[in-house]
Amino acid sequence: MITIVGVGHVFAISENVKDLIRSRRPEVVCLELDPGRYRALVHKEDSRKAPLQYRLLELFQKRMATKFGTEVGDEMVAAVDAAREVGAKVALIDMDAAMVFARLWKRMSFKEKMHLMGGAFAGLFASKERVEKELGKYEESSDRYMELLGEGFPSIKEVLIDDRNKFMAGRLSELAAQHASIVAVVGDGHVPGIASGLEGSEVETVRLKDLRTSSATPSSGQEFTTSFWIRQE
Repeated sequence: MITIVGVGHVFAISENVKDLIRSRRPEVVCLELDPGRYRALVHKEDSRKAPLQYRLLELFQKRMATKFGTEVGDEMVAAVDAAREVGAKVALIDMDAAMVFARLWKRMSFKEKMHLMGGAFAGLFASKERVEKELGKYEESSDRYMELLGEGFPSIKEVLIDDRNKFMAGRLSELAAQHASIVAVVGDGHVPGIASGLEGSEVETVRLKDLRTSSATPSSGQEFTTSFWIRQE
């Protein structure tokens, strides 16, 4: 069984994530992180070497997390803590962020780059209410939301969403061949794409809106082959 848990990196859902992992007691907990992002998150490493676009996103997330009374990536740290509690391994299943952004910047049109940078700067001043409103639109119809993203920013959807969905689904398929139970903690926008890439596997999904209302009720529903494991102390 693969349980895909959709999270948001600025919301206070850490305890909900922990409770879900404790209840499932998986053999492996997978995170939407690469080794570099994991180190920066856990050890609070300096991210000034990261691409400008990534640093702007990180700054926006930090500002929003403060408004929601949490810290960016708390849910990922909570997932690692819960994995240790239940004796599960932890696997990092995402693509290298620097490589992804380099490929994205190369593929984007000039128009997309200008819109992206403008949106990134505008996002720095977005209010909590604005974020909640956009989240509401997304939750009403996540498929349509992603469709609109693809229309406005085709390169972003292809590189940041679709390619990574395929990559992470492939990693989960490999791990599922070796382990009976897996919980994967990923951004909520990745859940449908990853699930569709796991055709033939037993999959359940828990969405962000379920976590935020404390009712993580599951619903039922394949690049690189290196697996990154975190040593459990």
